[in-house]
Amino acid sequence: MIVPILQYLGCILTVLVGLFSLLAPERIVSFTGLSPQGGRGITEIRSVLGGMFIALGILPFFLGNTAFTVLGIVYLAIGLVRLPSIVIDKSGTQSNWISLVFELVFGVILIL
Repeated sequence: MIVPILQYLGCILTVLVGLFSLLAPERIVSFTGLSPQGGRGITEIRSVLGGMFIALGILPFFLGNTAFTVLGIVYLAIGLVRLPSIVIDKSGTQSNWISLVFELVFGVILIL
């Protein structure tokens, strides 16, 4: 009973991140460390972070279990790339570690 609730929560949080990226791309710096440069950079944040995260978060509501699995794999892939990147790039900030934990935990939950 708790796993489906957590899965939908993961989807909702994914959509919220996408909406934040879409609607406030200049403020995403505090959340991601990305700094858009000019109109092109803002468009990239809106479209990639905004559009992709909104789509990935909404799909499980329409497609069910397969989409939960896909979203889980996406989060696990991001986390598995983030972990060595934190070490290689010497970017062990608190927000980076929190993102890693979120990605790995929700990745597993979404696949269950």
